[in-house]
Amino acid sequence: MQTTQLRDLSSEFQSKRVLVSGGTRGMGAAIASRFLASGAQVAITARKLSEEAPTGAVFIEADLGTPAGVEDIVKRIESSWNGIDILINNLGASEAPRGDFSTLDDEVWRAALDLNLLAPVRLDRALVPGMLARGNGVVIHIGSIAHILPESGATLAYSAAKGALRTYSKGLALSLASRGLRVNMVSPGFIETSGAREQMAQYQDARGASLEGARQRIMDLIGGIPLGRPGHPEEVAEFVAFLASDRASFAVGMDCVLDGGTIRTV
Repeated sequence: MQTTQLRDLSSEFQSKRVLVSGGTRGMGAAIASRFLASGAQVAITARKLSEEAPTGAVFIEADLGTPAGVEDIVKRIESSWNGIDILINNLGASEAPRGDFSTLDDEVWRAALDLNLLAPVRLDRALVPGMLARGNGVVIHIGSIAHILPESGATLAYSAAKGALRTYSKGLALSLASRGLRVNMVSPGFIETSGAREQMAQYQDARGASLEGARQRIMDLIGGIPLGRPGHPEEVAEFVAFLASDRASFAVGMDCVLDGGTIRTV
């Protein structure tokens, strides 16, 4: 009887240079840790260092919501590593005030687009040419199911920006595939990061709810999760690592939804 031989993945990314934007906490930190565990050199970016930041990663302080912040990162990467092999555009957030769409003025929209769309575009524009010169590379954009399930409230600008990122990611993938680069997108649903737990704690304080009650409230707001629980950052990280590896060498232009079944459409 034949037995299945499992691959040793401990050195899968040996000598690979990986940049993870927003890599100091949450999904970004988990993604960075996963690459480090497989032998990669990893750089992470954020406005400030977090206690969650993985040991062993190079931290680059920068505000990716501005062109200058992107330039700072690129200069550091080029001078230290002479380019990268894998780019994970993970950074993304909604910083809009509470309220309906009418509270979203031009400044809020610009901030959402700068952070969630233009930051990845600028990083790609600066770092992809080096990948093309070497004839290979991987770019992964981290989106959100918010672009499929947009709300009419404060997160509308964020959802629209992620929708634009999906369109851009597909177009970039088609443009670069024949030149040796693979571009894909991963759109997580409700992932229980430290940021999500902070939101749950606020709900607990405001409503006197239990932790489980707060968790269920978020699950209900997005229409439920058939799997019965939120995702874990490490689950997203494992999928991203697979998508960045040679095991996914035929995957191009995909938007991979990781949501425990929240999105019902096919």
